Amino acid sequence: MFRSIITLLCLGALGALAPAQAADAPAPEARSITVTGTGLASGVPDKARLQLTVQKSNPSMDQARADALAVVQRFLALARKLGIPEAQLRTTSAMINPDYRWEQATSRQVLVGYAVQRELEVEVRDLDQLGALIEGAVDAGVNNVSPPLLDSSRRSELNRQALAAAARDAEANARVLADTLGMKLGKLRELSTEAVRLPRTPMPMARMAMAAAEADSGGAASYTPGSLEFQTTVSATFDILAP
Repeated sequence: MFRSIITLLCLGALGALAPAQAADAPAPEARSITVTGTGLASGVPDKARLQLTVQKSNPSMDQARADALAVVQRFLALARKLGIPEAQLRTTSAMINPDYRWEQATSRQVLVGYAVQRELEVEVRDLDQLGALIEGAVDAGVNNVSPPLLDSSRRSELNRQALAAAARDAEANARVLADTLGMKLGKLRELSTEAVRLPRTPMPMARMAMAAAEADSGGAASYTPGSLEFQTTVSATFDILAP
């Protein structure tokens, strides 16, 4: 009799533990899907940055500096004539390097002069001035004019448009996958973005006037700036639910 009572108590204890163990069992992991989305926004450039280099060599260091300075002054006069404010002009560097020649007879280097280099940068906010500025710089004696780097004053707005388009693209991609798998798309769980890529800068196309009478600049090239494209990518994780 006593043994039967103990057996019943043990069975009761096991029965009480069973629901507790079931409650402690880990819940099935929620299912999710991770996708990427790409967004693109384009706009017309309305400003440009121009980098210019002046290089002069002379046996006299003072003369080489004077020659380089004369070119810089002619260019600054051109910029003022075009109405470009001084705040949009700056000198980025100035360098002086000795120029040597190897003398075979004496097996030594001989100083033959000095090379002076001045670099300038201009922000152009009226692209109609671009052709006259580039050609005028060459006429003033500037040795090298880099291709204009085009930009837009609407950069921040275009970046946000690209982000919005990328988010919509990610959601659409996730919905297509969920529908294909016979699932329902749930709530957004995580969202991350990549840095917006620098816009792909189009090379402005120069179009030479057919005759001097066709252009107020007296035959200077006009430039067609094309368009800027801002692109970004987002990564999104969504819950997916059974139908």
